[in-house]
Amino acid sequence: MGAEPEDTSLAKRDSKDDGKKDEETALIKYPYPKQVFFIVSNEFCERFSYYGMRTILSLYLTDILLFSNDDAKVIYHAFTMLVYFFPVFGAMLADSLLGKFKTIFYVSIIYACGNIILAMSACPPLNFPAVAFSMVGLLLIALGSGGIKPCVSAFGGDQFKLPQQALQLTTFFSMFYFSINAGSLISTTVTPILRSDVHCFDDDSCYSLAFGVPGILMITSIVIFVLGKPLYFIRQPEGNMVIRVSKCIATALKEKSKSKEKKEHWLDHATEIHGKQLVTDVKALLKVLLLYIPLPVFWALFDQQGTGWTFQARIMNGDIGFYTILPDQMQVINPLLILIFIPIFQYGVYPLFNKIVYPLFNKIGILKTPLKRLVTGGLLAAVAFVISAIISLALEAEMPTQPTTGIGHLRIYNTRSCELSLSVNGIEEISIESMSHYENINIEVTGEQSFDYMGGCGGEIFSDSLVVRENEALGYYFARTDSWELTEFADSSMKNDANGYPRIRTLVNGGTVDPATIDVIYYNDRGSQQESSSGNDTQPVELRPQIYTISVGNNASQVTEDLRLGGVYVLLATRNSASDYSMQLLEITPPNTIHMLLQIPQYVIITAGEIMFSITGLEFSYSQAPISMKSVLQACWLLTTAFGNLLVIIIELIQSFDRESSKFFLYCGIMVLDMVIFAFMAMRYKYVDPHRSSEIKDTPQEDSRDTNANGGIENKAFDKE
Repeated sequence: MGAEPEDTSLAKRDSKDDGKKDEETALIKYPYPKQVFFIVSNEFCERFSYYGMRTILSLYLTDILLFSNDDAKVIYHAFTMLVYFFPVFGAMLADSLLGKFKTIFYVSIIYACGNIILAMSACPPLNFPAVAFSMVGLLLIALGSGGIKPCVSAFGGDQFKLPQQALQLTTFFSMFYFSINAGSLISTTVTPILRSDVHCFDDDSCYSLAFGVPGILMITSIVIFVLGKPLYFIRQPEGNMVIRVSKCIATALKEKSKSKEKKEHWLDHATEIHGKQLVTDVKALLKVLLLYIPLPVFWALFDQQGTGWTFQARIMNGDIGFYTILPDQMQVINPLLILIFIPIFQYGVYPLFNKIVYPLFNKIGILKTPLKRLVTGGLLAAVAFVISAIISLALEAEMPTQPTTGIGHLRIYNTRSCELSLSVNGIEEISIESMSHYENINIEVTGEQSFDYMGGCGGEIFSDSLVVRENEALGYYFARTDSWELTEFADSSMKNDANGYPRIRTLVNGGTVDPATIDVIYYNDRGSQQESSSGNDTQPVELRPQIYTISVGNNASQVTEDLRLGGVYVLLATRNSASDYSMQLLEITPPNTIHMLLQIPQYVIITAGEIMFSITGLEFSYSQAPISMKSVLQACWLLTTAFGNLLVIIIELIQSFDRESSKFFLYCGIMVLDMVIFAFMAMRYKYVDPHRSSEIKDTPQEDSRDTNANGGIENKAFDKE
């Protein structure tokens, strides 16, 4: 697997020159540490578990726990916030108390328990309080995922002997990063299929299995990790720099409040207790962290791939002929693009920029320094949200008009065998063919208003009245053939925004009798599904988008229709005899026509922004902070994601937009404003060259690419983790 040791006979010879021995020892080539493959495999399983669970989480919150889209968004981002908040405590636990191995092992057990609890909460036969158990499960998963996040890659790095294995260490981080995205790619593809295509416990989905498989992978990751223990090099805890920095800042604030002496910098008050070197390093750290303040906004946009963009996808058309793309499967684009973009950026885009684009952009100062590339990455996220907002505008134009204040909706379904003529006072003259319907969605009414009508059908003349209510949609149909009385029911044309599935209800004219129950059977290529209800009309039924053959009772005649995402349908059935019905399927709301694949540009742009923003951000941080502060910066970088998700929670709780497009435009505007502020801060920032101990102002005269190359990250692959 790795390189074999070179001939060490020279090192074994007697020599009086100790310096020569040291030089020979330094030239020894150690074999590749095989134990890291346990760590990489562990990471693959853990990432499969995490991303598989998170991919379907937003739909689980709306479909099963019945939260609204807005509430589900808050819960989802609260969970993600905790995932990126707990790494601080995981790092403290590993560096100060347990060490990396024990921290990974014990916290992973908590992680697996969270997966198990979440899967059990989605299992109806267990009859657990689903909401409470789900929240407990998510909290444990956040604690586990966040707790091990800063430990696994660092523990893998501990297995290499430096500087002799620096090159091998780079390959490890490349494998490690690949395992993260491979686990994410596979799980975001598989778990939506498990959720949607597998039926269990008499439901049309199987969230318990979709959560259970990631749980099994998490348990597998623990087993793989423990199997490698005999081979691991395990460092003892050496103290946590985050704690030392916190103590230094706390001491400085405390001493400053008690002392009347003026210092050049407020942190200088901690010099006597913590030493000049630590105080100097903390000053440099805070200088970088000041630039971190605007960064959470990027993650506020980026992490909405799992909420806002997924909710958008489920009211779009996923049909590609041989397969119907599921809304949560669109998230697979991000890890797929990451795996594609990394080599493209590494061997194509960056060399091209260096040879052609950079010289051109240097003249106008674009993409020249890390901070300017960060601004560009943020603006790309804003562009992605402009695209998503435009798509939402098109989707909103497709949405059926809903009744509002002062307006009522009326639909009349003709379940008789003759053409129906109605003259409704105050509305209009109406003619409805047999097995068809009439619709008026703009009736001005205050409260409830009754309208008299005269009707005729098949030579029969009749009169009666019907009611229209403000802010409601009412439907009427004939429930019997021996009566001209119209039966009222609540009739909604609203698309199913819970999961986008087509919705259908059945209205039955029972002839001269009122059936005790109605049995409607839906046949597809998987078998059949029967829905029963009392009375002449069924409640709306949600079905997976597919071609169905539908029958009522033991009716020999059937209706075959392709029920597609977003469609709202009404099946009219008129009884001709005990076993014969005339049937007609009406499309009340057209299915989604805007295709999910139109989301691809926004995913491509935000992924390009992620590579430019995230990798450049870590690169900048590592090159500008003292070596002793790199672990602290890693923790603070993860916290920017936590605060980004907190920002989403705050906005969702205080905003009052009814349209999703307005929300996307709002986030876009915030991102642009944030990057303007960040650009202003970047203009005032002076780069630190670690080799020259000098400051370089962020101007076009200096190219920081040289700074990054010479004094940047100690391990280039680490910034990818």
